[in-house]
Order: sequence, then structure tokens, then C-alpha cells
Amino acid sequence: MRTESEWKAERVEFLNERREFRNSGEEFLIKKERKMMDKKFFGMPILVLCLLVCFLVMCNPFVMVGPGERGIKIRLGEVEPECYGEGLHLIFPFIQKFRTMDVKTQRNTLTTAVYTKDIQQARITYVINYNVQPDKVNKLFQEVGMDYVSTILTPVVEGTIKDIIGKWNAQDLIANREKATGDILFKLQNSLADNYINVSDFQMTEINYSDVFERAIESKVTAEQEALKAKNKTVQVQEEAKQKVIAAEAEAKSMAIRAKALSQNKSLVQYEAVQKWDGKMPQYMLGGSMPFINVTPSK
Repeated sequence: MRTESEWKAERVEFLNERREFRNSGEEFLIKKERKMMDKKFFGMPILVLCLLVCFLVMCNPFVMVGPGERGIKIRLGEVEPECYGEGLHLIFPFIQKFRTMDVKTQRNTLTTAVYTKDIQQARITYVINYNVQPDKVNKLFQEVGMDYVSTILTPVVEGTIKDIIGKWNAQDLIANREKATGDILFKLQNSLADNYINVSDFQMTEINYSDVFERAIESKVTAEQEALKAKNKTVQVQEEAKQKVIAAEAEAKSMAIRAKALSQNKSLVQYEAVQKWDGKMPQYMLGGSMPFINVTPSK
């Protein structure tokens, strides 16, 4: 049997062990809580970084201007007075917006219907090269917008073509295409420069009239060619006749001069006869020959 003192000692020992276990448990919990706090503290920057990356991706504060482009910033609905060149640019999300416009040379091929001065309908196919003025893209965007081709360019070009073509007769236009093209280009360059567009070239590639008018032109050209051919033939005949008259007049004049000379000097008659004699003596029925030149013996 255990004594009372042994029971007390055992109880004290149990209480001590219990106390130690409790203390160790509290320390364990404290250490664990500290570790968790350390993990939370270490994870906060990562969380903030992830949130920042998500914000940047969603808001996209960086914009890129490509080769041959210019950028436009719009701050709270107002176009800023600066044009931005090629490269990377920063904007403030929800406050600024960004637009880009192409400033490279563009080439358009179009067809339009016009009337000439003599009221002949023609279809003009043309090619135009143009580009937006790089330092004025903000002005063009502010005053016209992105669709400047249909708003400004095409109406001005077609109006200019109709104005210039309307000053020429249909047949004259074909022969003076280069002159008409130069007039159109000059007027387009002056008109569109005020709208921040440069025109570098303009060419009329085709001028098509109605089939009836083209047949009439062909008939007229054929008639003119035939008339010119007949005129040239007449000129040729007249020239040949003129040459014959000149030759006859020269021959008559020569004969008159010779006749006059023969009448004034009879010895020339014998000289002419000698020039024409073939060397044979004339034959007579009585036989023998008789000279046809009187030879007078010299004294």
C-alpha cells in the first residue's frame, strides 16, 4: 500500500508534468502562429505585386506607335496639341485615351463619271497618291476624324476632276490629257493642303466615252485622214504640173535663145548641122555624093 506521502509526491509530479505539457503546448502554438504570420507577411508583397500586374494588364497604360504612324492623346475628351512619334508611350488610364493614324503614302485607284464641255459623258479612271501631314494628325483627327478619306479626300478629288474636265471638249481632252492631268494635280495640292493632306501624284489612266461617241470620233478621224490624203495627192499633182510648166518654159526659152543666135550668125547653122551629122554622106539617084556643106576654098 502507498502511503499518503507517496500519493502527495505522485500528485505533485503529475501536476508538474501537466504544467510542463501545457507550457510546451502554448509555446508550440505560439511558434506555429508566428510561422503563419511570417508566411502572411511574406505573401503580402507577392499578392500586391500580382494585383499590380493585373491592374496594369487590365488598364494597359502603355501604348505603341508603329513605323509610319503618329499618335494622338485625348485627355478627358480634349485632343492634346502634341503629335507622338514612333515608339512606346505612357498614358493615364481612365483619364487619357490614345489613337494612331497612318502617315505613309497611300495609293487609291477610283473611277468617276463626268461631263465634258460639249456635254459628252465620260468615265475617268484615276490613280492618286497621298499622305496625312505627320505634324498635323491631331488637327485632322480633331476637325475631321479617322474617316477623312470619304469625308474630305474623295469629294474634293471628284469635284476637282469634274471642274477641270468640264473645261475641255471631249475630242480635245484626249489630245490634251497631260495638260488636264497637270491642272488637276495642281488644284488638288492647293485644296487638300488646307485639310492637312499632301497629294504627291495624280494620273488619269483611262478616259472612256460612250460607244456612239467613240464611233463618231473614229469616223471623223478617218474622214480627216482621207481628206488629208486627197489634199496631199492634189498638192503632188499640182507640183508635178508646175514642174512640167517650168521645164517647158525653160525649153521654150532655150529654143528662143538658140533661134535668135542662129538668125544673127549663119555660120552657127552649119555648126549645128555638123553637131547633128552622123558621118555618112547623103546619096542621090545620079550617083556620087555631094557635100551638104559649102566649103569655100581659102585664098
